[in-house]
Amino acid sequence: MPKRTRFTTWRPLATAATAALVATLLTPAAAQAAPRGSEPVHSYENAIREAVWVDTGLDGDGDGQADRVAVDIVRPREPASKGRKVPVIMDASPYYSCCGRGNESQKKTYDADGDVVRMPLFYDNYFVPRGYAVVGVDLAGTNRSDGCVDVGGRSDVQSAKAVVDWLNGRAKAYTSRTGTTRAEAGWSNGRTGMIGKSWDGTIAGGVAATGVKGLKTVVPISAISSWYDYYFQQGAPLYDSGPEWLSDYVNSPDARAKCGAVQQKLVDGAPRTGDWTPLWTERDYVRAARKVKASVFLVHGMQDLNVRMKHVGQWWNALAKNGVERKIWLSQTGHVDPFDFRRAAWVDTLHRWFDHELMGYDNGIDREPMADIERHPDQWTTSRAWPPNGTRAATLRPDRGGTAGAGTLGLHRGHGTGTVTDDPDLGETDWATRIDKPTPEKAGFVTRPLSRDLRVSGSSEVTVTARSSTPTAHLSAVLADIGPDTIRDYADGGEGITTLTDRTCWGASTAGDSACFKETKAKTTDVDYTIVSRGWADLGNHASDLKGTPLTPGKRYTITLDLAATDHVVPAGHRLALIVAGTDKGLIDPPADRPKLTLDLSRTSARVPFVGGTAAFARATTGAAFVTPDAGFLDGVRDPRTTHRVPEGSQ
Repeated sequence: MPKRTRFTTWRPLATAATAALVATLLTPAAAQAAPRGSEPVHSYENAIREAVWVDTGLDGDGDGQADRVAVDIVRPREPASKGRKVPVIMDASPYYSCCGRGNESQKKTYDADGDVVRMPLFYDNYFVPRGYAVVGVDLAGTNRSDGCVDVGGRSDVQSAKAVVDWLNGRAKAYTSRTGTTRAEAGWSNGRTGMIGKSWDGTIAGGVAATGVKGLKTVVPISAISSWYDYYFQQGAPLYDSGPEWLSDYVNSPDARAKCGAVQQKLVDGAPRTGDWTPLWTERDYVRAARKVKASVFLVHGMQDLNVRMKHVGQWWNALAKNGVERKIWLSQTGHVDPFDFRRAAWVDTLHRWFDHELMGYDNGIDREPMADIERHPDQWTTSRAWPPNGTRAATLRPDRGGTAGAGTLGLHRGHGTGTVTDDPDLGETDWATRIDKPTPEKAGFVTRPLSRDLRVSGSSEVTVTARSSTPTAHLSAVLADIGPDTIRDYADGGEGITTLTDRTCWGASTAGDSACFKETKAKTTDVDYTIVSRGWADLGNHASDLKGTPLTPGKRYTITLDLAATDHVVPAGHRLALIVAGTDKGLIDPPADRPKLTLDLSRTSARVPFVGGTAAFARATTGAAFVTPDAGFLDGVRDPRTTHRVPEGSQ
């Protein structure tokens, strides 16, 4: 998204009978020599470049004609000449003309006939020689497409879904925007994979959530899973404008002239109250995750403050419940494409992923660890499952400290109260910096220095019971690792990378479309703390995430804040902190009032998923073996005689 101010079991690709037949027909030597991946055997320079316009079946701009979306295609000429069909890699985007794609903001360029000369990014340069077609779709209302941008709604999703349908012989397309000459996709075998970063990846997830046939895999990078959660969290506004701002940002000049009614629907359907409306239901792909049939390879930066990690946790868990095949990469960056933080490994992994999912190669990627996680800049670890097996939520409780400054964080129920005076000029970095100082804008609680590493994996939640002095109040909850480290500088303009001048090449080039891109390196910074996870809410949403109400000053309310998914190891010697505060500067907008909040510590707690659960936390914070206390004393302890809730990464 643009910056704004303010494995599980794999689907078999052949039946057992077919596999047995193939085994009997091949000699051992021939079987051993079978290729394990696609090779660059096709000419990129001589590839077929063409454009078609697919009928979406919608009339978003109200001109009485069905909207057609522009589809630019680059595909190998050799299979076409032999009648062989190829799979498709598709990037459906609103950014191809307004803003560009990738770290170098590349836009589509065209020849005199209107056929694409440069397709942004490396996908066509790399994959067309390997036997794939690469398709760039202009979402409705953008670049050369009809219709209107509706920011993740029916028009956006149908823009791309209609193309999948066309590739599978279920939709109509034409050789021009207004003509009647039909275009057929006889060259496509129908097997389609969608990929994209930010809005592009969001649409990939949205199309997958329709259950459309032929879509075999999606690779969402830094993608939104529910548009409400892009603009609000539990009633707290994350931005000072609604989806109409984004629509206007990417609409083509033609769409701006025709789409006033759609713009107004976005304004009316997304009130700044933070209440849930039907507009958000239409744009909630998590609710429709049960329809997803495609596999999902998800990539996200754990410090992405544009599309925040909440989108990862809720989407990942919804897919898991429905048995969707999944893979995930989590980096230390902000809103950054993996091509720019782990380039060689990304190209190789993506190649093998598409080969497996779209071409059916048995290349072993389905037997590799599910998760790759960046622990330190350019230092990666893997997990066989994510969150790892044995991850359990422990209930942590804040208490008053014995001295001025931060309170304590442990397993025993707290006592007394804490106070927070909302200060919209301060945020999480200020709070963490002053964790050991008694400051009015936050209530901080820390463990003792850990005796061993403690891994947080998944999504946390913080339950707060508080009284507000005013009718409106916002709450922020933050988990922080207190201790020195060197991390990617996600707060820098590059969000964790520095762009260099040297270029490396990934695929074949033509005069109009180079496969060579500027290299990057990690941009690092030394810190005394690391923000692990965050969450926000309007206290007025205490009774419902869907609708807020005014507060009665002095009345006690309880609300549970969802904290974003993460995977972080708090090393031995560091401390884990829980911070409760009001407005988080730059990340949520302040309430109408400037409340003072009084926290009831006996009714405030955090449920945090640790690898090893409560026992792991106890060992790390006491250095002693963990003994289960009497039943009922700690609600985060698993009693082997009962069924314990396991919210691994749940929201």
